[in-house]
Amino acid sequence: MTLPDTLQLASLHNALAQWFEDTARDLPWREPDCSAWGILVSEVMLQQTPVVRVLPVWFDWMERWPTPAHLANEPSGEAVRHWGRLGFPRRALRLHAAAVAIRDQHSGSVPDNYDELLGLPGVGSYTAAAVAAFAFGRRETVVDTNIRRVHARLFAGSALPAPTLTAAEMRLAESLLPLDPELSVRWNASVMELGAMVCTARSPKCADCPVRASCAWLAAGEPPPSYTPKGQSWHGTDRQVRGAVMAVLREAATPVPREMFEQAPADLGFAPSGIGIPLAALHRLNSAPEQLERALDGLLTDGLAEMHDGGLRLPA
Repeated sequence: MTLPDTLQLASLHNALAQWFEDTARDLPWREPDCSAWGILVSEVMLQQTPVVRVLPVWFDWMERWPTPAHLANEPSGEAVRHWGRLGFPRRALRLHAAAVAIRDQHSGSVPDNYDELLGLPGVGSYTAAAVAAFAFGRRETVVDTNIRRVHARLFAGSALPAPTLTAAEMRLAESLLPLDPELSVRWNASVMELGAMVCTARSPKCADCPVRASCAWLAAGEPPPSYTPKGQSWHGTDRQVRGAVMAVLREAATPVPREMFEQAPADLGFAPSGIGIPLAALHRLNSAPEQLERALDGLLTDGLAEMHDGGLRLPA
């Protein structure tokens, strides 16, 4: 790997900053008046989830819970209920726990530095760095999947980064970060945007890339990946069954008896309504009894559901 010298790196910084200013998507969490809480919520929601799916849920959350205290004052089950179909609903529980900590330990304000952000429940190193950078203008090394892919192609000449984040990748990202805090924030955002919109995992739009002349991957003739990424399966998996059960619980106003999950009701000759709609969708999966048992028990273990009055409900 040949790293750019100081002048080349400055040229890359400026080229991507200008490209970002000209072409970046208009997203609500990028607005100057977006709160640090709004940015924290967006960062958690965007993990493994496309922007188009996050937007309506983010708007709903920010209208419903404009501050951490608003969310912290609600039962954690409400966070899960309004997580909708974003997937990985434990993220909703983590956001609720973070909101409680912000209310109780930080006077209701999102911490403005990496170390305190990292101390919030469910906040990892990426989220802490991203919120410190994008909400407070801190000079932090932000490394997500998109950034890793751009770095791999631009500097290492590889089609894809390693399957898991390495220490060498973090050192590379740190060495590329501009010294000026404001420019470092723009660099993080622009590289991330480049990976999301242009330097994509499949069918990258190299003709639209503002730094293609410096790309080591293009210079090497676009060599193929050294491994085949594993896609996340869905149909027929425990995750699909868990999601179907969660859809029932989100609609339920009262605890749902366990047997209603396990056995479809008699066909009364008309379409179901209310809780019957997600229940019918669950039963149409025809999942094996042991798979449904794993789903129900797993949701209880993970704190996404609880037993009450002989049935399952969202956590209170």
